[in-house]
Amino acid sequence: MTSGSTPPETGSEPPSAEGLAAAAKTASKGGLPPVHLWNPPFCGDLDMRIARDGTWFYLGTPIGRFELVRLFSSILKLEDGKYFLVTPVEKVGITVEDAPFVAVDFEVDGTDEAQVLRFETHVGDRVEAGPAHKIRVVRDEETGEPAPYVMVRAGLEALIDRKSFYRLVDLGCHRDGWFGLWSGGEFFGVIPSDELPDD
Repeated sequence: MTSGSTPPETGSEPPSAEGLAAAAKTASKGGLPPVHLWNPPFCGDLDMRIARDGTWFYLGTPIGRFELVRLFSSILKLEDGKYFLVTPVEKVGITVEDAPFVAVDFEVDGTDEAQVLRFETHVGDRVEAGPAHKIRVVRDEETGEPAPYVMVRAGLEALIDRKSFYRLVDLGCHRDGWFGLWSGGEFFGVIPSDELPDD
């Protein structure tokens, strides 16, 4: 999924990662900035990409500093299926290969309908799966391979990594013809029960 490719306005400075980082640092004091309240003009696309494994690239090179990746992730916004980094004064498009976050671990409390799953992303977000943070599973049409996601914030999802998904499967149960997971009082179907392998 990519952003639009409209060029920035003539005469304006091209967007830069450095400028965005400085603005994000100022806006992020005291927690996540209120990106949902910002509607700045589109300033063009930035050569920045989030790979499927959650690695951020700038100008083709991985961004090695966790603090910088965390900073950029705090100003990420999804609009009409496209991803942008936004500040109060500018909005730039970036490329996201799959989901912008990866859920790399989770904790579980309780069992059955009282079960609660708390996920942690690779950039430090923590979310409790439930009505506000739903789990969904997309299956590849050709291979049937599942791709599980959990909602993090404002339409931004995390791809649940393979090791965590295997652990989740061990916690699953059957309900109304589906094999799935309970969390936060809600049941999330993973696969129809009759399609679950016998082993």
